[in-house]
Amino acid sequence: MGGICDGRVVIVTGAGRGIGRSHALEFARQGARVVVNDVGVGLDGQGGSSGPAADVVADIRAAGGEAIANGDDIASWPGAAAVVEAAIAEWGRLDTVVNNAGIVRDRMIVSMDEAEWDAVMRVHLKGTFAMTHHAANHWRERAKAGEAVHARIVNTSSGAGLAGSIGQGNYSAAKAGIAALTLVAAAELGRYGVTVNAIAPSARTRMTETVFVDMMAKPEAGFDAMDPDNIAPLVVWLGSHEAGDVTGRVFELAGGRISVAQGWLPGPEADRGDRWDPAELGPVVRKLVSEAAPPQPVYGS
Repeated sequence: MGGICDGRVVIVTGAGRGIGRSHALEFARQGARVVVNDVGVGLDGQGGSSGPAADVVADIRAAGGEAIANGDDIASWPGAAAVVEAAIAEWGRLDTVVNNAGIVRDRMIVSMDEAEWDAVMRVHLKGTFAMTHHAANHWRERAKAGEAVHARIVNTSSGAGLAGSIGQGNYSAAKAGIAALTLVAAAELGRYGVTVNAIAPSARTRMTETVFVDMMAKPEAGFDAMDPDNIAPLVVWLGSHEAGDVTGRVFELAGGRISVAQGWLPGPEADRGDRWDPAELGPVVRKLVSEAAPPQPVYGS
């Protein structure tokens, strides 16, 4: 097996199923040595099994690639460190981290409880941060030792994080946080030879089957726009040596379409040159809103 990631050591979290599985398989096809991380839980975060990660490793090895399974919890501080250490122990280095692991606990805000909020934040946002922290320290040490580092982080945001999604306040907030964390990490870690980007994918997975109901059916023939395999090519390219000049970007992916998200940008403004009086702000705010581009509709609205 060989390609644009020849010899690179890659961690993919949540790689036992869905989009993460597609990432792991494509990285291996492109010559990477892959740590397939997955705790094998259900969508609600319950249970656990080594089976999904082991199955992906078996597929990679059967095709002639190199991979190891890892079941550490990336949302725990020592667990994230252990995933990074597993890559280094097996292959002596780490080059790319794909933060893909996630769970959903969908509920309207008025019905959502604290535990449902915390669980989603823990896996998505804390997990992404914890993996980024431990990998970044590995790369910083290498850079300070004089090595030319060509490291990559690819985070997984979501259209829900960019626009919001009704019934997914926890998930939307976590994914928005990941997009913002991507920008900060790109700015901070560039000095060590690390690029950091994110994707907002649309594909058929366990997590999206209740959201994109009308798009889930596979076509009888031709291109399946919702196949999770469609997401992997850009992620693999972003995780390769070749992508060293692209950082701090969020890409939206669906089928064969790739777009660069523009994010929050300054819009129309009014400056009084002094403190405003609340009573005079009505027409000011309405004028600014009328001049601004309309927001992207929230999913499900």
